[in-house]
Amino acid sequence: MAYYYDEPSRTFNEYLLVPGYSSAECIPSHVSLKTPLVRFKKGETSSIVMNIPMVSAIMQSVSDSNMAIALAIEGGISFIYGSQSVESEAEMVRRVKNYKAGFVTSDANIRPDDTLADVLALKEQFGHSTMPVTDDGTATGKLLGIVTGRDYRVSRMAPDTKVREFMTPFEKLIYAYEGVTLKEANNIIWDHKLNSLPIITKDGHLSHLVFRKDYDADKEHPNSLLDNKKRYVVGAGINTRDYEERVPALVDAGADVLCIDSSEGFSEWQSRTIEWIRARYGEDVKVGAGNVIDREGFRFLANAGADFVKVGIGGGSICITREQKGIGRGQASAVIEVAKARDEYFEETGIYVPICSDGGIVYDHHITLALAMGADFVMLGRYFARFDESPTNKLNINGNYVKEYWGEGSSRARNWQRYDMGGAKKLSFEEGVDSYVPYAGKLADNVAITLNKVRSTMCNCGALTIPELQQKARLTVVSATSIMEGGAHDVILKDKNAVVIK
Repeated sequence: MAYYYDEPSRTFNEYLLVPGYSSAECIPSHVSLKTPLVRFKKGETSSIVMNIPMVSAIMQSVSDSNMAIALAIEGGISFIYGSQSVESEAEMVRRVKNYKAGFVTSDANIRPDDTLADVLALKEQFGHSTMPVTDDGTATGKLLGIVTGRDYRVSRMAPDTKVREFMTPFEKLIYAYEGVTLKEANNIIWDHKLNSLPIITKDGHLSHLVFRKDYDADKEHPNSLLDNKKRYVVGAGINTRDYEERVPALVDAGADVLCIDSSEGFSEWQSRTIEWIRARYGEDVKVGAGNVIDREGFRFLANAGADFVKVGIGGGSICITREQKGIGRGQASAVIEVAKARDEYFEETGIYVPICSDGGIVYDHHITLALAMGADFVMLGRYFARFDESPTNKLNINGNYVKEYWGEGSSRARNWQRYDMGGAKKLSFEEGVDSYVPYAGKLADNVAITLNKVRSTMCNCGALTIPELQQKARLTVVSATSIMEGGAHDVILKDKNAVVIK
């Protein structure tokens, strides 16, 4: 007969943390949220350590290059969605890696015979006014000058005015040659009060640009997650069908870590994919796998060589897998069991395989609960879909601003590869919905508030690091009545639009 679990399937909302002793040192500003992303051996350090325990979901409505840049600035990682062409996904990865490298490849270039109208068109397309003028209009042509917003006045110049008539010519430029260090380049920018510094080859061809704003951004965002070349760290989703084509393209584009995007990871398809990556790239290419919800699923993927394991089936706000197929597990129960399996695996093998809680996060405090239960980091979809940086449209519905949000298993995304179990290459039935989420503004503002809550709660538990939280956390199951007690009750909430009667 079938196996029956003794405990019911529980969600994060059924638990509360019980406060522990907090020393005078335990204040939010002292809390470190650093956490490993990929596997490492006992006594060593993970090759990728995030500064915050948050990654964005592998979804069309969540993770593109803009989201990846915004989240990396805050210290987390986006996994760019894989339900698009190989070329398109690789280009998104490349855009992130080129966005901030200290030495930036110029994306908007112009020729001296082009016009002011061409300059304005490029400005509209790329969103900035600094444009090198090269002999062939490419990022590697011979540098002849530069155009910035200070070189022209739209109201006083004809649209057909040639660039050569108003550009700052090469002989008036301050530049540096290839081989200059980033520190030296920034010193030149500072000494000469420049906004940008062209870097050229010995024969005068444009190589890169260095911007003042990037230096300022480094100081303003000390948590930015950068690789060893000072570029933003970015992840990318792959599937178990076209990985032989997709993985090389993403690696060539500069992806720091890959993740197999699947609704159910306890399958031969995932082990085959990981085996192919290991045979071709060894340990150099990092790849996460999932999703699983129990000890057996975790051990299968860990033994297969996954660098991290995603936990969760059916808990996402747009996921209807449990309704459609009757499979899944409460997210809290899944994380607790998989975390125990990870610790057992570490004791047995000396290899630590981080786990990611994917789905089931409704409130900010659920992130802290997931970490306390053993997750090394959390993957969020709905949370990030609400922000300016997500790739979806912002709409006004009945006077309220919302953003579109749809699941990869919806008829809109039609990501059949994510639900692939062999056979026909199609989505047989929906496992996700098409919806809206309340618009919430900028990512940076919201992430700051969320992480302040996480740090504060960790201090209540007497913990200054995530591993310490997992060691010290005490959790209690709550009743339905106590859940109601936890919110505002037995009062009349103030109406902000109420009129005072004198």
